[in-house]
Amino acid sequence: MKFLVHPESLLSDWPEVQSGYITGFDGRVFPSRVEVEGNVVACRRPASDSGKFNVAWPVPGFGRPIVTTSSLREQEKTYFLAVELARGKICQVRNQASAWEQLGMQIPDAFHPVNKLAHSLFAKAVGIQADAPIQASELATQAITKACEAAAILTIGYTDQRLAIRMKRATQLPVSLGCNLAHSVPKPEWDSLLPGTFNAAAIPIEWRYVEQAEGEYQWDWLDAQVEWCQQNKMVMRGGPLLDLGPNGLPKWLEQWGHDFFNLQSFLCDFVETAVSRFSGKIRLWEVSSRVNTGGALNLTEENCLTLVARTLEVARRTDEESQFLIRIEQPWGTYQSRGQHRLSPVQFVDALLRCGVGLSGVNLEIAVGYRERGSASRDVLDFSRMIDVWSGLEVPIHVTLAFPSSAALDPNASGALEVDNNSWKTPWSEEAQSEWIDTYLPLLVAKQAVTGIFWTHLSDAEPHEFPNAGLLNQSGQPKFVFESLRRHSKNHWQ
Repeated sequence: MKFLVHPESLLSDWPEVQSGYITGFDGRVFPSRVEVEGNVVACRRPASDSGKFNVAWPVPGFGRPIVTTSSLREQEKTYFLAVELARGKICQVRNQASAWEQLGMQIPDAFHPVNKLAHSLFAKAVGIQADAPIQASELATQAITKACEAAAILTIGYTDQRLAIRMKRATQLPVSLGCNLAHSVPKPEWDSLLPGTFNAAAIPIEWRYVEQAEGEYQWDWLDAQVEWCQQNKMVMRGGPLLDLGPNGLPKWLEQWGHDFFNLQSFLCDFVETAVSRFSGKIRLWEVSSRVNTGGALNLTEENCLTLVARTLEVARRTDEESQFLIRIEQPWGTYQSRGQHRLSPVQFVDALLRCGVGLSGVNLEIAVGYRERGSASRDVLDFSRMIDVWSGLEVPIHVTLAFPSSAALDPNASGALEVDNNSWKTPWSEEAQSEWIDTYLPLLVAKQAVTGIFWTHLSDAEPHEFPNAGLLNQSGQPKFVFESLRRHSKNHWQ
């Protein structure tokens, strides 16, 4: 598929165009390669079916969120990109409004004039695209902006009405709100900060930290965290026990990377050891993470699926009373555009559910603003639709969130993750981090399938994977986002 971009100067400051990709009717991401020549953007893929082009587009007031065209067929003639993105966004908003209205939602009055204006601007852009392409691009971008505004009004209306229904049914929401604790014994400040904000905690029982040398286990700091959570009556989620991403497993295990059967035995042995140690104390486990993207010890996608299934079976056999999750990163499946994975994220989980290996739910990792393992910025409607897709699996959903408060270098961040070019509506900052959680947390709480919401890590002063995403800064002081979470906790949980 080929697209004309006007004005051509846009391409000089638009690195996100290289990350564009095509999705099928069912949302599956095709292996895609973007080529730019002059003001023509070509997206190539192995298949020749019709599809939707997805790309981050500069939308005034919304940053550079992913915007998607409607379904397009391949043709020799080039499409006008801004116009097709406007068409796709308007169709998405219209279809969602119709679906929610049929389910009994009252469409907000403010939605209709904004949505009507988006249609009017789009119609004008279509009419002049052949004769005045630059002006048509400006009108189409205005149409996208209005469509995004209409989407926000619509989704906020949905969120408010769904929350009202949920709060009417229960005095306290059946949703865990928590944070991943540090790799250390409990800190004195936890007593004053955490219990009043969270009702749950993720205990980082991770193999690479527990058994850094073969046969030498370090449980003391984890025992102390479990005891602290029990004293403060917090729901505990243990894990992820295994991390199948790059450098996620203990270093000493690399010598067994060529021996899959012995490797499988090592993984199962640790899962059994950890689950049995905390049996009766921890009832919710995250057995493995980054299972859909992989990268550990050159394991194939089939190897990862086999290991996840086997370790889930072992965990279930060890403690039949507990629930067991796996973590999925990049739940939109954008990593598939690189052509290294056959299964989409939903297909990966669906295969495990069909095997009957004891999977109780899924944890979706949404890290906005990070290269490689992160997810691009999405508007609230796209966010809502993604959760609805995962809800179709009919299993509980946990969501783990990360959002940077700064693009500065982070001395305590591990790995090679970097904060991406700013794609949020304002530059990365504590204020932006707080605004993001205020926008998306209520939507997650409103979703019936979401039973747990966790922040990726507590403090930037402790070792962590996502730079500058902590709730506390390097000095241990709460960021603005912490106060936002405390406010939401009082509104919805207390």
